[in-house]
Amino acid sequence: MNYLKQSIFLMIALLLTPLMISCANPSSTSQGMAPEADNIKEVLSSTQEVATFSGGCFWCVEAPFEEVDGVISVVSGYAGGKEKNPTYSEVSGGQTSHRESVQITYDPEIVSYAELVDIFWQTFDPTDVGGSFFDRGSQYESAIFFHNEEQKKVAEESKKRLDQSKRFSKPIATPIIKYTNFYPAEEYHQDYYKKSPQEYYAYRKGSGRDAFIQRHWPEISDKKYPSPSKSELKSTLTELQYEVTMEEATEFAFSNEYNANKEKGIYVCIVSGAPLFSSKDKYESGSGWPSFTKPIDARWIDKPIDRSLGMARVEVRSKLGNSHLGHVFYDGPDPTGLRYCMNSAAMKFIPKAEMAAAGYGDYLWLVD
Repeated sequence: MNYLKQSIFLMIALLLTPLMISCANPSSTSQGMAPEADNIKEVLSSTQEVATFSGGCFWCVEAPFEEVDGVISVVSGYAGGKEKNPTYSEVSGGQTSHRESVQITYDPEIVSYAELVDIFWQTFDPTDVGGSFFDRGSQYESAIFFHNEEQKKVAEESKKRLDQSKRFSKPIATPIIKYTNFYPAEEYHQDYYKKSPQEYYAYRKGSGRDAFIQRHWPEISDKKYPSPSKSELKSTLTELQYEVTMEEATEFAFSNEYNANKEKGIYVCIVSGAPLFSSKDKYESGSGWPSFTKPIDARWIDKPIDRSLGMARVEVRSKLGNSHLGHVFYDGPDPTGLRYCMNSAAMKFIPKAEMAAAGYGDYLWLVD
């Protein structure tokens, strides 16, 4: 265990809870085991791709990706170093050139690499040099390990855009590095947030990670974006809006409100008000419905498999609104290859000039 990390953590533990522990090696478990097989999700298509990220303690980077539709598996491990088959004690003790990392296997027909990168930036402090929160040392430094030139391009453009947004007082320090290797961590590290939730959440709080994320990123919760009951929606939505969102109807192509809209702004859930899409990611698909390359945050939407009409399609639903939005197809342009084909009736457009007053000022940087 990294001595500095252990010492600081023990100090915080005394203040917070006697059960709190760091990203440490539990004495009751053994090392060298592979990740649990039952964590792997059902695969829709035969297409699979891999993303590898480092953002400090791998427990805290793994968890946010676990429930994202299209993500098949998330494995905690060690990446980028020269040593073969490193152990946790070696890596955390600074005895190797590896970083604590996560490797994500995903279906690009459901979720794109660009969406995963967007989520990654929100899981740690990308301006930190020399470690991550109170975990210090190169083993806790952040990185994006690109697997091909397309991933490199997407990561570089995303980093540049985030840097230009001035969301942080310091420049983005996360390097974008060519992928070389990845070694899965010991079994007890996999899905740690499920196995030891009390220790996991105490660690997030004690390290300062949660406070940093709350300061720099908008809240995602049903408390902020509540979903009214169906009876309430019956009285507040138009007949078409209700049929689309609550009964999975589809509006007519071309003769809908936002298909031809070219104004800058964001599209929010008509049910909950949660932000869904930016005009920056809208494009003319020729389908007759408003189309986007990606959502503002893939964690805010659900993508169940729709097997109606004798085919398998990927439905898109507002997670907080529990409402139907449309479908996503694997025939879109770069940088995602996806076409989020949405119903205008499922959304409300907030023009850029009105975003701040309407409570969406945090998203202005995504529109420009």
